[in-house]
Amino acid sequence: MTGVLNGVRVLELGQVLAGPFAGAILADLGAEVIKLERVEGGDDARQMGPAFRHGDALNFQVFNRGKQSVALDLKSAEGRAAFERLAADADIFIHNLRPGVPAALGIDGPALCARHPRLVYAEISAFGSTGPMAMSPGYEPLVQAFSGLSSTNGGPDDPPMRSAASMCDQGSGMWAVIGALALLQRRHQTGRGGIVQTSLLETALVWNGQKADAYVNEGRLPVRDRSGHPGFVPYEAFETQNGPLLICCGNDRLFAKLAAALGRSDWVADPRFASNRARLAHKAALLAELAPLLQAKPRAQWIETFEAAGVPCAPIHSVPEALAHPQVQALGMLAPVPGEDFSLTALPLLLDGQRPALRSAAPRLGEHNAQHHIPPLSQAHTNKETP
Repeated sequence: MTGVLNGVRVLELGQVLAGPFAGAILADLGAEVIKLERVEGGDDARQMGPAFRHGDALNFQVFNRGKQSVALDLKSAEGRAAFERLAADADIFIHNLRPGVPAALGIDGPALCARHPRLVYAEISAFGSTGPMAMSPGYEPLVQAFSGLSSTNGGPDDPPMRSAASMCDQGSGMWAVIGALALLQRRHQTGRGGIVQTSLLETALVWNGQKADAYVNEGRLPVRDRSGHPGFVPYEAFETQNGPLLICCGNDRLFAKLAAALGRSDWVADPRFASNRARLAHKAALLAELAPLLQAKPRAQWIETFEAAGVPCAPIHSVPEALAHPQVQALGMLAPVPGEDFSLTALPLLLDGQRPALRSAAPRLGEHNAQHHIPPLSQAHTNKETP
């Protein structure tokens, strides 16, 4: 499948995750993504873990597949001149540089867009483009903690917990792509680009928006439910005879089906349990009756029973169990990397019924310098380590 963004050229000056993830999305969709890297060592993600392939860590492969690599010294006159040549031909520029660095290099949004008015400029920061912390750097766990996101994870007796997924980094990369494509569409009408600004903090606040909005508008502090939900009962994980099972009764009709499947239709007539609001008020009483029933049989037997009754449920899988499931296999989310002996998770969308394919492995440092008429790196700068 020809990429839907074929013909779009992207410059990415990204480090580690948020910026590179935005570039990876655009590359998978068919854009030509030129990754600009430091001459000395390149993107820090190349060393983010043990050597996986070609001396680079697996994380680097994940977030930089399908790109070209051009190594530039942006502090030199020659490097800045090369950057300007590339920017003149680019449609989108993405970076997640430390605040203050773009201005010091003369490539901040207003300055660069003044020189290249058709350019769409996408900037990802840690704490946002304005406010007392606009110049502060930050990492995923710091922002999860600062934003309040960590305080809502886990159960009532647990310490604040970081989400294992890099929600803020990857979410910010998504917002950068959405904003950049929106401005690219506007450019078709006006001929001018524009500036997209997003941040890990803004992303975290959006992901936590339901809880924040409940506090702002109703004075309700978030309830920490671990696997549960503050608005529905029962809607959480329960232990079975041989493993945890998540049950989600999002309305009274589903609760009635659950009660019937468990042989407890009397719950529906019980005023403590007859409605979701009543169950919220008497949650402990209901769970005291429900939990022992579920522990009496194996998980697979309950899944068969509940699925036949129309009760939403799911086993809590490990990563290997999830990847081995026929449904996950059918989706084809793991895609082979052309020319390599490994696979990576592809984009979670279909275009005209097809999932965008991975185009190539992540590039070696400075691999495409010559292609863009930039002197190649000396051997002293290239990573020669091979696993």
